[in-house]
Amino acid sequence: MARILLTDDEEAVRGFVKRALELDGHEVTASFDGADALEKLMAAQGAFDLLLTDIRMPMMDGIALALTAARDYPDVVILLMTGYADQRERAAGLEALIHDVVTKPFSLDQIRAAVVDALGAASARLSA
Repeated sequence: MARILLTDDEEAVRGFVKRALELDGHEVTASFDGADALEKLMAAQGAFDLLLTDIRMPMMDGIALALTAARDYPDVVILLMTGYADQRERAAGLEALIHDVVTKPFSLDQIRAAVVDALGAASARLSA
């Protein structure tokens, strides 16, 4: 399955999503903020299929993380999460860099479907 870098500063959300995606067979590396995620992304030399990140976080937010990841590792698909309308609006200008924005709160089915969709788009892009 896929290698996923999951970033969320809320431990409950991070644990919930990580367990669900691991049950689906994915290899999930979790990080607690954008700076930590960027370190993990760089250490792996971008060897993730998907970056699934919250937008609003301390240290480095998900938008800054997405911009850096897209610049340095353009093959990594980016899926953002947020519970804030203003953050969703900030992501609106990033359509060329990100796959989608998932609105919190979400169900397990919703986040799983969003991940499958993002990974499917990545596969289609690589096949083209």
